[in-house]
Amino acid sequence: MDQQLRQWKVTVDRFWSQAIPEYREVARLVAEIAGSGEDETLRHAASQALPSLRNAAAKSAGRHEKEIGRRRLSIVRDALHALAAPRFGKRGVTPKALTAEEQYRQVLDLPFGRRLAAAEIHQAYKRAAKTRHPDGGGNAREFLALSAARDALMKRK
Repeated sequence: MDQQLRQWKVTVDRFWSQAIPEYREVARLVAEIAGSGEDETLRHAASQALPSLRNAAAKSAGRHEKEIGRRRLSIVRDALHALAAPRFGKRGVTPKALTAEEQYRQVLDLPFGRRLAAAEIHQAYKRAAKTRHPDGGGNAREFLALSAARDALMKRK
């Protein structure tokens, strides 16, 4: 599929660089992309662009229809560029799930990866309870989750 994407990208770029592209060929290519593209965004962009490109390919098409066809071609081009661009870093990677203890620490706004003293847990609980207690403007569900997090972390001590 990567080879196919690259080929489509090169062909669309070639059409884009022409002053007046051959809209019949462009429409054929976009129909192929709409029919066989595996990416939903690309397929949607191609299927949305297809009617405008067919209008631009008509013999009676004026300057306005051709301009609309060119704009629609740019949407397909942008979708192809986004798919063919190299991905750096951790984009697109699902973050690892937090363990139960890490979730409790997150609820109490405590740091991960180090030992905690009981006083530190209790202090973080009091700080968070001021805003999450129902009498302090929070709701009961958040406060119960906060209490459960404190209890679980204290039991691990």
